Parts: sequence; C-alpha cells; structure tokens
Amino acid sequence: MPFPVEEKYIEETESELNVKFPPDYKNRMIKSNGGEIDSDDYFFQLHPFFDKSDKKRISRTCNHIALETKNAKGWKGFPENAIVIGDGGSGDLLFLQHNGNGILSDEIYLWDHGEIEKIAESIKELDE
Repeated sequence: MPFPVEEKYIEETESELNVKFPPDYKNRMIKSNGGEIDSDDYFFQLHPFFDKSDKKRISRTCNHIALETKNAKGWKGFPENAIVIGDGGSGDLLFLQHNGNGILSDEIYLWDHGEIEKIAESIKELDE
C-alpha cells in the first residue's frame, strides 16, 4: 500500500532530473506515492518518488522515478526527454516527456520495447 509523500521529495526529484512534474500528477502522488493503474486496457505499477523520511519508506520507494529513469536512459531508443513513471512488468514503461524545456506535459506515453504510443491525456484519465 503506497503512502502519501511530502512535496519536498517531489521537488528533490525535480531538481535531480532537472524537470517539473505536471500539477495533476504531483497532486495524485502526494496522496498516494506509487501504487497501481488497473483499467480494462492497462495494468501498471507506478514508481514512487524517493521518500527518505524513515526506513520503511526508504525500503518501499527504492524503485523510485529517478533511478528507473536513469536505468531506462541506457536502453536503445528510449526518448531523451522522457521520465519513467511506471512499468507493466514485462519491459514496457510509462513515461512523461518534455520538449527540451524541462516542463513535463500531462500526456502519458507507453514505451513498449521501442514502440511509443500516447495512452492518456493525463494521470486523471488513467486513474479513473
């Protein structure tokens, strides 16, 4: 079960990755840092923001957004301006992206072994 996260941990990740997350995404994660997206079309585990507030939260957030993004950047064809926010467990990744200015758009994309598809206009659409 995901915990809420303090905004300071989101800001630390933004600083580390040199990006700004969209407000709807940040608000969703503040309430529930990570968790699942389970719809008729998709099942994904959302990566949390790294929460260093106590040992339990460190343990539960060790697969955090910054680490997963760093790992994905080594994959051939992964978009340069993408930030990984989740995965489906079989090599497919959910990501947000920016156009070079660091401001991530609300749109959510699927990277499926090199194929890219926009799957939602925002986290709200997937979280319904």
